[in-house]
Amino acid sequence: MVRSHQPGEAVFRSVLARRHRVEAVPGVPTSVRLAVVVGQPSEPGPYVIRVKVPSGVKLMPHKHPEDRIYTVMSGVFYIGLGDRFDGDKVQAYPPGSVIVLPGDTWHFHWAKSGE
Repeated sequence: MVRSHQPGEAVFRSVLARRHRVEAVPGVPTSVRLAVVVGQPSEPGPYVIRVKVPSGVKLMPHKHPEDRIYTVMSGVFYIGLGDRFDGDKVQAYPPGSVIVLPGDTWHFHWAKSGE
């Protein structure tokens, strides 16, 4: 079976860190930085984003319609499941961790121990 490419993905390319498009995220503290690396989150098809959350920032419970795969690149990623924020329920994931979050799963984040 031959798999077709998403629009614009049929050619080799690379994305350098300095070329990431940094965008605001509605409903998220302005100190949070989000860079779109590949694709567009608001359109159908796969995409890759990078998120940087400053120390102490809490992202309140929310969910996404699509599955999410998180890769921790630096710092410690804290995530909890549920529709109410509970700091005692966050789990810590160190750099190199991969977290798979099914779509429509309520969750929250906390930059508990640093950026």
